[in-house]
Amino acid sequence: MNRAVEGKVAVVTGASSGIGRATVVELARRGYAVAIHYCSNEQGGRETLAQVRALENGKARVYSADLAIPSEASQMAGDVLADFGRVDVLVNNAGGLIQRKPLAEMEFDLWRRVFAVNLDSVFLVTRAFLPVMAKQRSGVIVNVASVAGRNGGGPGAAAYSTSKGAVITLTKGMAKEFINHGIRVNCVNPGVIDTPFHQRFSTPEMIARFVSQIPQGRTGASEEVASVIAFLVSDESSHIVGESIEVNGGILMD
Repeated sequence: MNRAVEGKVAVVTGASSGIGRATVVELARRGYAVAIHYCSNEQGGRETLAQVRALENGKARVYSADLAIPSEASQMAGDVLADFGRVDVLVNNAGGLIQRKPLAEMEFDLWRRVFAVNLDSVFLVTRAFLPVMAKQRSGVIVNVASVAGRNGGGPGAAAYSTSKGAVITLTKGMAKEFINHGIRVNCVNPGVIDTPFHQRFSTPEMIARFVSQIPQGRTGASEEVASVIAFLVSDESSHIVGESIEVNGGILMD
């Protein structure tokens, strides 16, 4: 048990697989009690819970909600606070591509759904947990955006990349507003990570093309993103505010 996080609670959204699951396990390993959120993948959420319970002293609970719906985001926050009494870390990881589609062929309803899942959910969940963090005068928020938000994304991903670019900007706005409440906000931008996201939306040919553009010559692992998130929520990053950290093997360098 890390004494610095003893008694602290972390919420991770979109934690039924991939980066979300890896983040839950890493934070639980470091001693956080973790609220595991999933939307529709109940089996995945339960599998994440099982991985935490397999750890020594691992503590977690599972919650289901469509975080693009205001009432469900508020209800989940209320349930978490009723169970744990506090929230010290919020990782806004929930999101998705929904469907690869060129803008010229995209229906407005799909455009709005992509933004609801990737951007609205960050606003709604953060707004729901902000009062308790402000009352505590402490807290850390990490938003998970994407390299797509920096470079426009791959084929048929303009809506997704635009929504993730907005998350990067929202992170800076949150950071400026919340720091006076003792709350730090930062962002991670994963590159091409080996997760169910790409297994669902990217063909092997697309993955090969993406990898050919990565100087490191490989896709990333969810655990490599989770370790950066864990750093950002720790006291070791106490002077980092409003930053977006690229985790992409060199595909985009600033």
